[in-house]
Amino acid sequence: MNDIIVGIDAGTSVIKSVAFSLEGKQLAIAAIKNEYRLTANGGAEQNLPQTWHTTAATLIALGEKIPDLGQRVAAIAVTGQGDGTWLVDKKGEAVRDGLLWLDSRAADIADEITGAEGNRRRFELSGTGLMGCQQGPQLRWLIENEPEAIAQTETAMHCKDWLYYKLTGELATDPSEGVFSFGDFRTREYSSEVLEILGLDHYRHLLPPIVEGTRHTGGLNRAAAAASGLPEGTPVILGYVDVICTGLGSGLYATSGDRGCSIVGSTGMHMRLSRSADEVKLNDDCTGYTMSMPVPGVYTQMQSNMAATLNIDWLLDMVDELLKSLGVSKAREELLSSLDHWVASARPATLLYQPYVSSAGERGPFIDSNARAGFIGLCSQHGFYDVARAIFEGLSLAARDCYLAMGSLPTELVVSGGAARSRQLLAITGACLEAGVQTSSREEAGAAGAAMMAAVAIGQYETMDDCITQWVNPLMGEVLTPDSALVECYRSVYPAYAQSHRALRPVWKTLAAHQKQLAEQ
Repeated sequence: MNDIIVGIDAGTSVIKSVAFSLEGKQLAIAAIKNEYRLTANGGAEQNLPQTWHTTAATLIALGEKIPDLGQRVAAIAVTGQGDGTWLVDKKGEAVRDGLLWLDSRAADIADEITGAEGNRRRFELSGTGLMGCQQGPQLRWLIENEPEAIAQTETAMHCKDWLYYKLTGELATDPSEGVFSFGDFRTREYSSEVLEILGLDHYRHLLPPIVEGTRHTGGLNRAAAAASGLPEGTPVILGYVDVICTGLGSGLYATSGDRGCSIVGSTGMHMRLSRSADEVKLNDDCTGYTMSMPVPGVYTQMQSNMAATLNIDWLLDMVDELLKSLGVSKAREELLSSLDHWVASARPATLLYQPYVSSAGERGPFIDSNARAGFIGLCSQHGFYDVARAIFEGLSLAARDCYLAMGSLPTELVVSGGAARSRQLLAITGACLEAGVQTSSREEAGAAGAAMMAAVAIGQYETMDDCITQWVNPLMGEVLTPDSALVECYRSVYPAYAQSHRALRPVWKTLAAHQKQLAEQ
């Protein structure tokens, strides 16, 4: 009986294969660490063959947890990390290691295009701001710096596209990544005008066809069947990029209501549902992403904070370092469990915190590689609990910043990611966004979103709406109504937060130049 769908979620650091019943129940998971390397000039790269071998190994491991998986699997769906550039030659072999979304070598090229006259038109077509992590600027960087690699290239892919190719032998990409990189979001197709503005009009032949995973399936080829232990010919679905699949599995898509979804992990991804192209709001700063959903006519707008829980990690690392210097050892889990108490013990909004703790700066809703974290309004009356609360509030005010850049605040918010376990963070975020907050008990939302696409593709459900009724809605928790006093408090303090990052940009630039000078001495 074919009653299991396998969802593959290929992250930068971990690759997971997850088994689901046709009704959406998670049955088993196999996860294996993925490796990548950083280079001295700002590069971040991942080996293509190794990524495939690791993925195949997760499928073997999943089969060991479900011994009859081969007889029960109905379909396989794959999603993965976004952006980046994975090149293959005419034989389907890797030309070089893949450039990741962490790679910063194309930043100057992205800045050059962004400053040019045609960028506004590119933004209006693609709905997406330009950054060095994206495939367009990265292809330009490779053309300029490694022309021999481009000369060998038959197809430029993203991570999940490479895995789909290894599973099926089919070269393809999906409407989310293909279009926000090179297309017109209204047509969900490549745009010759966008490619020309990017300086890539002579390289369109490198781009694979765009296929819709809810309607198009490949078949597991012989080599992949041998590597994975699953039957040759098993239907394989190319999912949308991981953030779309995570939003889908978490509950972003709904047939009614004004809904947003924030994934609060190492980075912060804030997504706003638009039920038509006309609902998409393009900001004056040309930032953010617009991506198709695997539902006809529906889109997601996104703004992404470079650092979210990285700010909390920084705080806990400081506490851990201090305790160890005093001969005290505390488990990380114990420190994490104390966070809500620390935050609840402080008064709201007595201190502002800008959560730009990443060394790469900020990308949403403004782009500034020099942006850095900092406290504003600190005085001798502030204590440790105030600092902890300010960090939580900084993350939530940054989310408000992002949603306002997409038009207005949503009235419904789904929060997922590791930080969603914090009751205090949920309460503060709900108040900052003036929205009712829900979480989902879905553990592996990215893999689930890809598997939901497969469930529609193989005819288990006629529409995605039907699928959501069983896969998503039963897992949604209670709605936390925001505290009215906190809503007024954060509404009042938000203008100061927004003013602070605008005012400090010249300061960040001067500090960056100073640090560069010191490094060169």
